[in-house]
Amino acid sequence: MNVLQKLVSTGAKTLPRNGLVRHSSHFVYQPDAKAPVEGPTQKMNMFQAINQAMDIALEQNESALVFGEDVAFGGVFRCSMGLQKKYGKERVFNTPLCEQGIAGFAIGVANTGAKAIAEMQFADYIFPAFDQIVNEAAKYRYRSGNLYDCGSLTFRAPCGAVGHGACYHSQSPEAYFAHTPGLKVVVPRGPNKAKGLLLACVKDNDPCIVFEPKTLYRAAVEEVPVAAFESPIGKADILRSGTDITLVGWGTQIHVLQEVANMAKTQLDVSCEVIDLVSILPWDKETICNSVKKTGRVLIAHEAPLTNGFGAELAATIQEECFLHLESPVLRVTGWDTPFPHVFEPFYIPDKHRCLAGIRKLINY
Repeated sequence: MNVLQKLVSTGAKTLPRNGLVRHSSHFVYQPDAKAPVEGPTQKMNMFQAINQAMDIALEQNESALVFGEDVAFGGVFRCSMGLQKKYGKERVFNTPLCEQGIAGFAIGVANTGAKAIAEMQFADYIFPAFDQIVNEAAKYRYRSGNLYDCGSLTFRAPCGAVGHGACYHSQSPEAYFAHTPGLKVVVPRGPNKAKGLLLACVKDNDPCIVFEPKTLYRAAVEEVPVAAFESPIGKADILRSGTDITLVGWGTQIHVLQEVANMAKTQLDVSCEVIDLVSILPWDKETICNSVKKTGRVLIAHEAPLTNGFGAELAATIQEECFLHLESPVLRVTGWDTPFPHVFEPFYIPDKHRCLAGIRKLINY
């Protein structure tokens, strides 16, 4: 088979000069079937929806601030484009390249009652700020006896596989923060969820982290309501009803699982229920367990490594709550217990082929 035939057979759209084809996307984006609220909508990708959410937050609350590395210029992913021009340098501004300083400043701002929307340029860079977030922001309300809090604090952090990020630009660190009482952690699957979750986090009474799958910034396009709206924190979404097996994921992985559900129906005559967890902390135990009790089988998929990934918490809870309903063990399809690779990324991510193999294993158990 020549290069042109390979391009046609694999669905590639252009012919690279060196004759090699690189497929950086391991998913096919599935937009939401309908807008979350009634009213006029506008076609947006995910970074535009996030930009609009921050615009609304700044407009609704004069104390709101947006800050982080390069955000005055729009940020590396352009999420804050135009906001400094509209609201001024005192409300939208760049910070030094110091994540610990960004988090510490954000905590102080939030503690005064102002709305702090802080961007970590990549989720991989959040670790220097880990102590500030889990030891200060998360505990502020508890240790002060509810006299003080950081409930006006939201961190945004681009996360996950992007096709060429390697070990410092493709990690999914949600499980680290899910171990911390006092925080709330959410992951949007597209523009509508990104806008709704960000606005919900800005108004929440606890410090929140929004992990935004960076590969969706431009790949995810939906009709998004122009008006302000909020998506509930702690509530999972059943995106597809099924009877034979429950598929659980979040972020980009949801689009992998929806494609896998179609493949399972066509190739195996297996009916899959697909659930977007949406909220990591708190998470919707009731929706997940009710689904598993109905189907008797469950596959959990996430990009983070297997060991102590958040899928382990889901698996443990399902085993405790649904044991007598299970027809097979809980199965996790995840990243491997290695640093995130570069050239070997296609072998690392839990793609549709690995997930479909997992479904076969559960059905044939």
